[in-house]
Amino acid sequence: MSIFSDIIRENVFRPADVPGFEGRLFFEGAARRQYLERFTVLLLLATIIASYGIIGDSTATVIGAMIIAPLMTPIMATAAALVMGQMRRAIRASIIVASGVAGVIFVGWLIGTVQFSVGTFFDFESNSQITARIAPRLIDLLAALASGAAGAFAMSRDDIADSLPGVAISISLVPPLCVVGISLSAGEWDAAMGALLLFLTNYLSILLAGGGVLAFLGLSRAATVEIQGPARRNAFMAIAIGTLLVAIPLAATGYKVAQDSLAQLQVKNVTQNWIGGTEFNLRGLQVNGSNVELLITGPEEPPDFSDLIKNLEGFFDQPVEINVELVRSEELHYTETETKAAALSK
Repeated sequence: MSIFSDIIRENVFRPADVPGFEGRLFFEGAARRQYLERFTVLLLLATIIASYGIIGDSTATVIGAMIIAPLMTPIMATAAALVMGQMRRAIRASIIVASGVAGVIFVGWLIGTVQFSVGTFFDFESNSQITARIAPRLIDLLAALASGAAGAFAMSRDDIADSLPGVAISISLVPPLCVVGISLSAGEWDAAMGALLLFLTNYLSILLAGGGVLAFLGLSRAATVEIQGPARRNAFMAIAIGTLLVAIPLAATGYKVAQDSLAQLQVKNVTQNWIGGTEFNLRGLQVNGSNVELLITGPEEPPDFSDLIKNLEGFFDQPVEINVELVRSEELHYTETETKAAALSK
């Protein structure tokens, strides 16, 4: 316990730390115009990089966009301003965030529209950069809370600022918004809503966990700001309620994903048992509720379908619609001598 106390004592805010911390988050006066210009340029470039990385299904490209995206700074500035009870600062930072969010979605939509208009199409179900961001789960909220806390701690200390790129990668902000824009351009509304839910999860996590860490480290006390009225308490209460509300669809999505994974595994086992002892192979499998689609390959007639139907209905405990695509296949084996002889005969 003493080690934990020492860590806290050594990292709490002191009055001398506050000006430098505010300088990293709040850009006011003469520096405000330059900050907004740089913020806009970096956000635009990050959006372009992330959008084309998503369309091209390139993980490395999307990670590069995460590193240069500046959206985390005004979000953390909002959290810090709320901790210090400076509502005007919090509102100004929130406006920057809202403008950035709208801008990223618009540019993502524009890039998607242009790409689709010139014939660039891709499958939303097979693109890993999209599928990873349209069905967020409760585990994503937990990871985002930890990332928000890490981001606040890294920003509070000059000597560990090198950790910020890692935090930017761990808590994705711009890529989900790019997915929203690209999905809207393709008319994929469910994908857009899922990606927007992921962004809201990360955004609220930064505010809640980041603000909690800054408050725990004594930011408001070190800033010697007298907090009057319930504004700060009400703001963090609203953030906490919003986080809890977001957790509901995340938990529901996580439960559905777990159920689908269990169903896929069970259907695979049943199908493997059904074709066991034959020369058939299971090449494809898709389960959607009680609808099962199978792709099998083999050189002979498949086993009796009634056995497969009976076993699957026993698992689902209800009638099952099964579509089996059968592809005839034949294995050909040639020895080296036969291959040479065939070549000479030509």
